[in-house]
This record gives sequence, C-alpha cells and structure tokens, in this order.
Amino acid sequence: MTITPHSDEPRPGDGLVKAGGIVFIAGAVATVATMAPLFLDVDPFPSYAWAVCMLMGVGFAISAAGVLRSAAAQRRAARASQA
Repeated sequence: MTITPHSDEPRPGDGLVKAGGIVFIAGAVATVATMAPLFLDVDPFPSYAWAVCMLMGVGFAISAAGVLRSAAAQRRAARASQA
C-alpha cells in the first residue's frame, strides 16, 4: 500500500527544487552575459561578475538538496506504512 499525496499538496523538498531552479537560471543568464563580451569584442566585465556565474552550481546544489529531502520523506513514509 502506497501513500500518495494529493497533486496540489506541496511535498517535502519541492520548495528547494523550485528555488534551486530559479538560482540556476539566474546563474545561467549571468554566464551568458559574462561570456558575451568575449565574442562581441568589447571590454570584459570585472572579475566580480564572474563570481555571479557560480550561482549555477549553487542552484544545482540547492535542487539536489530538495531531491534528497523528498527521497528521505518518501523513505520515511514507506517505513511508516510497513509498520
């Protein structure tokens, strides 16, 4: 017997996955904006702009944490239903 939440109920980790996706997209946009001057033959951005590109990795890590939290919650629910 499996316990499935209603489709409109937020599950554990859903917020982290959404937030991670937003942070990842912000980092991707920053990466494109930072790389564009290299191809457009204009002055490059200062070095702190390159640090904003690291948001892609941060967003990925946040999303991964959300997936792990969701998996842990499903594991706990499965154990509770067996007991």
